[in-house]
Amino acid sequence: MKYIKIGELEVSRLGLGAMSMSGFYDIGSGSDGESMRTIHRALELGVTHIDTAEIYGPYINEELVGRAIKGRRDQVVLATKFGFVSHTGGGPGVIDSSPANIRKAVEGSLTRLGTDYIDLYYQHRVDRNAPIEDTVGALAELVKEGKIKYIGLSEAGVETIRRAHVVHPITALQTEYSLWTRDPEAELLPLLRELGIGFVPYSPLGHGFLTGHIKSPDQLADNDWRKTNPRFIGENFQRNLSIVEEVKVIADELEATMAQIALAWLLAQGNDIAPIPGTRRVARVEENIAADNIDLSFAQLQRLNNLTPASGERHNEASMDTIDR
Repeated sequence: MKYIKIGELEVSRLGLGAMSMSGFYDIGSGSDGESMRTIHRALELGVTHIDTAEIYGPYINEELVGRAIKGRRDQVVLATKFGFVSHTGGGPGVIDSSPANIRKAVEGSLTRLGTDYIDLYYQHRVDRNAPIEDTVGALAELVKEGKIKYIGLSEAGVETIRRAHVVHPITALQTEYSLWTRDPEAELLPLLRELGIGFVPYSPLGHGFLTGHIKSPDQLADNDWRKTNPRFIGENFQRNLSIVEEVKVIADELEATMAQIALAWLLAQGNDIAPIPGTRRVARVEENIAADNIDLSFAQLQRLNNLTPASGERHNEASMDTIDR
């Protein structure tokens, strides 16, 4: 496994997103035991970067990660997120980045994770009711106190990032980026490189679509949130299958899986990009990490760069409304 810097923080080039371990996707059976084995296998293979959030579950994902890394804390760059749970009265799903809420959120996360510090603490979504300067100011106080080491933002727009970075250096931005979500390339990536901020793409496999395993929306459980994702619905789903077919051609050329090709393409976009593919399966984490050893030719990269654009917004209307643009 290779290692890179996001901001001043060293991480494995491929991390592990833990969200799917707590019910956000529901394909096949799973268990906390298997999820913990997946985390342990990732650590054995050199992954250091594990990503969770208090809203996942809510709360139970942090508890799971905390149990999995017990006795291994020094092997882990631990990232979690606040701000999608209001501890001041709104509850889960309510955006709240007020300084008072941050104080309550960090203490809860520290307890659930079984640690006295968090390596990378993200604002999960920009709070339109709390100035970013106040939010980052409160986070800077937590840095001084040693409760967090580095500050991150998730789904923040260009103006917000600039304003935040003036108050305290931002280490990483997390947003969706993959072969079918190229939006960050226009403005976000150039800004991050200008400011020296690392980039942590989530859903680098297109919520599983780019693996080629999902042939029909009928494979998704009724409570799987992708049932409401525009790219997984109706004609959009059928059109997007053409993207998978194009990725498969290159996968066959290199005797690799489609997931490995999608990740290899992302890794080729720069040494300041640290994707966090999510899984709760040992076999999948082994497959994903093997992408670190795949070298795409210039011609293959060009073909992937020119893939058919995805049909449909990357989230439904309600979710897109929470994204700072």
